[in-house]
Amino acid sequence: MAYQNRVDPFSQLHAVSARGTLMGNRGILHDAAQEVIHTHRHPNWVACALSYKNAHREIMQPHNYTELFFLDEATAFSAGHRPCAACRRDRYKEFCKLWEQVHGAAEFSTPLPQTIDKALHRARITRQKEKVTFDARISELPDGVFFAQAGASFLIWRGRILHWSFDGYVPHALSSSETVQVLTPQPIVDLFGAGYLPEVHQSAQAM
Repeated sequence: MAYQNRVDPFSQLHAVSARGTLMGNRGILHDAAQEVIHTHRHPNWVACALSYKNAHREIMQPHNYTELFFLDEATAFSAGHRPCAACRRDRYKEFCKLWEQVHGAAEFSTPLPQTIDKALHRARITRQKEKVTFDARISELPDGVFFAQAGASFLIWRGRILHWSFDGYVPHALSSSETVQVLTPQPIVDLFGAGYLPEVHQSAQAM
């Protein structure tokens, strides 16, 4: 049985059998029947390594956070997740360093991680639990950004447009002058524009 814990670039959860390369955490989203009943339970959404210190986790156990899975880091960023400070420490430190350069230091008396999480939460989901998006031309967007068109999601990577699926990417032809609905939260788009590149699935690297 496939659990409803595979995350797409729209930040929606699906029950599919495809494996991911990163795990995510938004809190306890499931009930006793292992059914997802929440979009999130706290604002610090993180993207984690699949394994950490040889710990073994049983999926969707009572009173434990719901294990989410992403195709790759680009997908996790599009869904609004940042690198985990524990199991992906180097990636997290790189993210925070560039965040300070692009967006400034922490708010007064607030630690930087909390400042980042608050800013990302505003930029990824509304009070009505709908995904925050904005419009832009493809030519204005840096590598690593996801956008939506006709209900599908696409990654901009190395000057190409790649159609996303839970299994990987395939090339897609689309004019760079097109105005599209951007899925990746604006603060993360800004980091990509400053040189921070997400890790992508091997199917994108092979193109």
